[in-house]
Amino acid sequence: MLRSRNVLTHLLLTLGVVLTVLLAVPAAPAHAATFSGSLAQGVAAIPTAAENNAGYDRALFPHWVDANGDCQNTRAEVLIAEADAAVTYTSSSKCTVATGKWFSYYDRATWTNAADIDIDHMVPLAEAWGSGAKGWTTARRQAYANDLGDSRTLVGVTDNVNQAKSDQDPATWLPTYDKCRYVAEWVAVKIRWGLTADSAEKSVLNSYASSCSNTITVTTA
Repeated sequence: MLRSRNVLTHLLLTLGVVLTVLLAVPAAPAHAATFSGSLAQGVAAIPTAAENNAGYDRALFPHWVDANGDCQNTRAEVLIAEADAAVTYTSSSKCTVATGKWFSYYDRATWTNAADIDIDHMVPLAEAWGSGAKGWTTARRQAYANDLGDSRTLVGVTDNVNQAKSDQDPATWLPTYDKCRYVAEWVAVKIRWGLTADSAEKSVLNSYASSCSNTITVTTA
């Protein structure tokens, strides 16, 4: 009987050690999904749905925030990242960019004054709202509006070209140059953020997918 008790005690102690070890091992972190494929496959990966912009307000997407607390907001971060020459600032605090050198691929223009550059949301905020962001939390909309995790989401372009684009999708607006690049970047952003495309938009995307050789690799947000 004593031996049986000793065996039972040993087993319980062993199980306790094993359980302690298992609980001490941290759970594997969740990994974001990655899409990689041709432009045609990318277009196919975007769900087709009617766009509904009811209730849209730009203020629903808090943007140009200073996420890392270094005094440079999202606009400044993009200007610095995309500059082809050293930037200067409007003050010694280095919060706001004054000059540098930027190439706007939409119109193939080069600018040295930061005031001539707008930071374009590749998929405009209103388009995002009508394509799925309406159901997001404010925190996710803020993350979208300030996405520095993928350089295709935000792009520095000539200010009046960005204003001409406004909130249009590729069914009604495309840049003068590099249309294949633009369509591929548009598709990448839609995949990254799980947005939909309406039928007219899908038709144009598919027409470029049949003639453009771009491939897409993107991590979902």
